[in-house]
Amino acid sequence: MKPGATAPHRDTPDMHRARPKRLERFERFLLRLIQHPGADQGHTRGIRLLLGFLEHLSLLFRGVVQSRLWLFDAGILSRFPLGCQVISVGNVTVGGTGKTPVVEIFARELTAAGRKVAILSRGYRKKELPLYQRLLLWGKFVPPRVVSDGQRVLLDSEMSGDEPYMLASNLPGVVVLVDKDRVKSGRYAIRRFGCDMLILDDGFQYQRLKHRHEVVLVDRTNPFGNGHMLPRGILREPARNIKRADFLFITKSDGHTEELREELRLLNPTAEIVACRHQPRFFKDAFSGERLDLGQLQGLRVVVLSGIAAPLSFETSMRAMGARVLTCERFTDHHRYTQQEILDVINRADELGAQAIVTTEKDAVRLPRMTNPKVPIYYLRMEIQIMQGYESFKDCVARICFRTTANAESPS
Repeated sequence: MKPGATAPHRDTPDMHRARPKRLERFERFLLRLIQHPGADQGHTRGIRLLLGFLEHLSLLFRGVVQSRLWLFDAGILSRFPLGCQVISVGNVTVGGTGKTPVVEIFARELTAAGRKVAILSRGYRKKELPLYQRLLLWGKFVPPRVVSDGQRVLLDSEMSGDEPYMLASNLPGVVVLVDKDRVKSGRYAIRRFGCDMLILDDGFQYQRLKHRHEVVLVDRTNPFGNGHMLPRGILREPARNIKRADFLFITKSDGHTEELREELRLLNPTAEIVACRHQPRFFKDAFSGERLDLGQLQGLRVVVLSGIAAPLSFETSMRAMGARVLTCERFTDHHRYTQQEILDVINRADELGAQAIVTTEKDAVRLPRMTNPKVPIYYLRMEIQIMQGYESFKDCVARICFRTTANAESPS
């Protein structure tokens, strides 16, 4: 046994698997029912009754969403301009579209073009202050959490949320702020850090801050789920609402997007369409920082660990890259792992003879710190590669920066 490695966990075979909480198990079950077209067919009477109840809730939710949009469009609810460029990157479905790498590529390009960029995030599932502290601060100005001041990463993933921490770690020179009130955090970015470009992370539904450009992501593998609104489906608002978008990014593209493009054109005849995919770059040890080339995965016996909205895509990519996937350990999206859960996964991998555990970068920021685990844990670094519409993307950046020409050359 390696020095510092944890002794095997003695338990019954059925208990070796990481066991999510009861609520998380129900969440996973419900997501399987509503996430993909046809997954809600052929179930028992009890499940059909549940789906019928969810259908009524989704109709109510749809009415609330559309009424709220009408109130903003009519000027009854106010949109606040902040006197600088604001670009929103979002989607009409919940989770799984690959939004964070698209935010990252926009931030990189805009920074390279000379803009002072701040990313504004709500910090989904970040750790909240205790209730008594919130009561003490009631009515007082509380500045947004500064995940990065552009020079240093100041908060961990627990205090900032997974995506803001990832963005802050990968984007030196970019300010990353977290607050539910993104009008407040936008003002703070301008006043405190001198930012002249705001990227609203997951901002399609956030109407209080006036957007100049609207970027909407559509997952090629599952564009609109089963077509129903939450909680009967995965739509946050009706698919036709992408008519508000200026740019449509088809993510997870395989190069064959003609049918989806035609569907999107019916919903939005004017938006420019860009197709991209998430390109693997390298593997990195989650604790030591050691890097592996992609080719080193070929033939490697691995256990796949994930707590993301669309785990099947990640698991499929591992097999496509040549890994011998022994088993897949799934948790709910944004699950924050406990020490015992990861020890259980490590022991399970060791029993199966796995040479490595592979996870996503978003999962890696939620892992508890460990020293010399007996099965190493690597995360896959992914970056966006634009496959179709590169000139449109560069033109988008040029227009945001008030340049008349993009002078773009397609990537090789």
